[in-house]
Amino acid sequence: MSGAELRPVAVLVDAYTTGNHLPIAFAKLGVDVVHVQSTPELMTSMRLPELSRYRAALPYGTPAETAERLAAHAPICVVAGQEPGVPLADELAERLGLPGNGTALSAARRDKYEMIEALRRAGVRCADQYKSGSADELVAWAERRADYPVVVKPLSSAATEGVAICSDAREVREAAEAVLGTVNIFGERNDEVLVQSFLRGEEYMADFVSYDGERYACCVWQYHKRLVGTHRIYDRDSVLPPDAGPAPAIIAYLHEVHDALGLAYGPTHAEVIVTPEGPVLVEIGARLSGGVVPDFHDRCLGGNQADLTALAHARPEEFRARHAGRTYRKLAEASMVLTSTTLDGVVEELDEEVVAEIRALESVHTFVPKVAPGKRIRPTVDLYTATAAVHLVHDSAETLARDYARVQELKDRVYRLRAEETATAGAAAAPAATDASEVAA
Repeated sequence: MSGAELRPVAVLVDAYTTGNHLPIAFAKLGVDVVHVQSTPELMTSMRLPELSRYRAALPYGTPAETAERLAAHAPICVVAGQEPGVPLADELAERLGLPGNGTALSAARRDKYEMIEALRRAGVRCADQYKSGSADELVAWAERRADYPVVVKPLSSAATEGVAICSDAREVREAAEAVLGTVNIFGERNDEVLVQSFLRGEEYMADFVSYDGERYACCVWQYHKRLVGTHRIYDRDSVLPPDAGPAPAIIAYLHEVHDALGLAYGPTHAEVIVTPEGPVLVEIGARLSGGVVPDFHDRCLGGNQADLTALAHARPEEFRARHAGRTYRKLAEASMVLTSTTLDGVVEELDEEVVAEIRALESVHTFVPKVAPGKRIRPTVDLYTATAAVHLVHDSAETLARDYARVQELKDRVYRLRAEETATAGAAAAPAATDASEVAA
C-alpha cells in the first residue's frame, strides 16, 4: 500500500458551500476524504464541492450500495457537509457501524415540523405550529389561533427561503401559495407548508460541535434584521461574550435541544429567539454553519467549527480533553454583514475601485460580492438575494461601527447595471453561489 492509502479516511456527504472547509480541516490532521452525493446530479444552487481535494468521489447509489463502496476505504466517520446530506450521513454511519446520530430521529433533523414536535415530546420549550398542503387549512389554523403575526415557511429549506411573517389571513394565504408546489434550493418539492406562532424577542444563532454527547459551544451571535414587507432580512450579526447577557441561557437551552433531537455527533447550527419565557428554537441544522470563515472565526472566537469538527472525529480524545463542556472566547469585536439592495437589473460589471475601498477599511477581514457580471441583481428578500458578505473584526467597537456605516454607503455602488432592464435567460437565474455567509440555517 502507498502512504496515502494508509491514511485514515473521513466520508463527507454533500459537502457544498461551507462544507468545502472540511477537506482542508481533515487534511491538517492527516485524514483523507471521500465524497458522497445524496442526489443523482450535483445541486448547482449551491457552491459545488471541490472534488480535487478528495481521494475519491463515489457515484450516486442506494444507501446499501454506497455503504458497500465506502467499506473498502475503511472510513473513520461520516459527516454531512450540507443540509440535504443529513439523512444519508445518518444512515451510512449506521450501516458502517460508525459513531453517528442514528436514523431514528433523522426526519426531525430535516423536517422543521417534525423538529419542533420532537422538542414538544421531550418537554423542551417550543413554538405552536401546524402544517398542511392546503392554503385554506393554514389560514383556518391562523384564524382559529387569532394571535397574529404568524410565520409561514417551507418544511425543509434554508437561507430564509420562502419565510414570511404574516399579519393577517390574506398574507398567510399569499405566503402559503407562494411556496406550495415550488421546488426549494435543495431540489425538494414543497408539497406542504408550515405555519408557526411568532416568537417575540431578539434572535440569535449558535454553533456547536459534539462527540458522543459531549459538546463545545463554538459561538453565539445576535442577529440584527429588519422587516421588508413580510420578510425579515439579514443586516448583520454581532458576536456575544459566552459568559454574559443571554449567551449562557441560550447555550444551556441548546444542550436540551441537542438531546431531544439525538444530536450527539458532529457540527450543528442553530437559531433561537429569546422570548420573555426564555430561549425558543427557530430551527437547527446538523451540519456546519453557512457563515463559517475559518481564519475569521479563529481571530474573533479562538477556533472555528470546521477544524473542531475534524478534530472531534479524527482525534476524539484530544477533542474531549481540550474542548468538551467548554465554550468559545470572545477575542475581538466582530460582525458578519449581509448587504441588501433595492436594485433590480443585470450587472454589467463590478466597480473595482469601490470594491477596493471596502476591502481597505480597517476592520474588513473579508468582502465577497455575491452577484457576478451578467447575473440579475434583485431586491433583497432572503440570504440568496443578499448582494455581498462582509466580515468585520477589530479590537475597537467604534472602528467596527464606523466601517459598517461606510459599507452601507458603498454597497450599491459596487454594482454597475446594464442600461436595458430585461435580463437574458441565463442572467435571470439565481445569483452565483458564494462561500461566505451563504446558508444560515
